[in-house]
Amino acid sequence: MNKPNILFIGAGRMAEAIFAGLKQSNTIGTITISNQSDQQRLEQLKDTYEVETASWQEVISDHEVIILAMPPSAHPAVLTKLANKVDNQFIITVAAGIGPSVLEEALPNRPTAWIMPNTAADIGESMSLFACGKHVLQKHREVLQTILDAIGESTELTEEQIHHLTAVTGSAPAFVYHLAESLEVTAKSYGLSTEVARKLVVQMVYGSASMLKDGREAGDLRDQVTTPGGATAAGLEVLENANFSDLLHQAVLAVNAKAAEQAK
Repeated sequence: MNKPNILFIGAGRMAEAIFAGLKQSNTIGTITISNQSDQQRLEQLKDTYEVETASWQEVISDHEVIILAMPPSAHPAVLTKLANKVDNQFIITVAAGIGPSVLEEALPNRPTAWIMPNTAADIGESMSLFACGKHVLQKHREVLQTILDAIGESTELTEEQIHHLTAVTGSAPAFVYHLAESLEVTAKSYGLSTEVARKLVVQMVYGSASMLKDGREAGDLRDQVTTPGGATAAGLEVLENANFSDLLHQAVLAVNAKAAEQAK
C-alpha cells in the first residue's frame, strides 16, 4: 500500500496527535479530516497541519485507510453508514472498547484493527496497544505500523488482553499525574512556589521513568534508593501499610469494569 490516503472520521485530540505525527513521516498520501459539527475546529486544523477537510461520506472512496476517531457511543451509527460505503478500505478505530470483533460484525470481510494509544501521543511518546482483525494482510500491517510509529511505541496483543490492559497503558497515566500532583502539594507545604515544586517533581518522575526505560528492573531501582532501616524505607513502609500495591490493582480493576460497562 504505497503512500495511502487516510481519512479521519472525528477530529479530536487523538486524531490530531496521529495526523500531526504522520505529517512528519512523509510515508502517507493525502490526509482528510472530518467531524460531525465543529467546522471552526476543522478550519483550525486545516490551517495548522495543511490537511484536507470534507464530509467523510463524500470522499470515502478516495481513501485507502479510514481511522475512526470518535467516541465509542458514536460508532454504531457511523459503522451502519460505513457498511454501505466501504469497499476494501482498511478500517481502524482508536475508541475504547471497540475491538476488531465489533468492527468485523458491522463490516464483514473487511480488514480492521484497533489501536489504544494514550495521552502521550500528543508528544510522540504513546505506549499504544493494538490488535488486528482476521482479514488484515501484510500491506495493512505496514500501514498500521507507520501510524503507530507516528505517535510512539506499540505492542500487539489479543483483543481480550487490550480490554484488560488499557487500564495500565491508557488510564494509568492519570494515576501518575495524580501522584505528581500530590507530591507537588506536599512540596509546596514546605514553602516552595508552585513553579519550583513542579520542577522538582517533574524531573524526579522523568528521571525515574528514564532509568526504567533504560532496561533496569523496577525492584532493583527501588532497592538502590532504599537503605534498610533508612528514611526511604520508612516512607515505603507507610505505603505498604496502606496496601499501596493492592490499591493500584483495585484501580485497574475499576477501570476495566467501567470500560466494559461503557462498551455494552
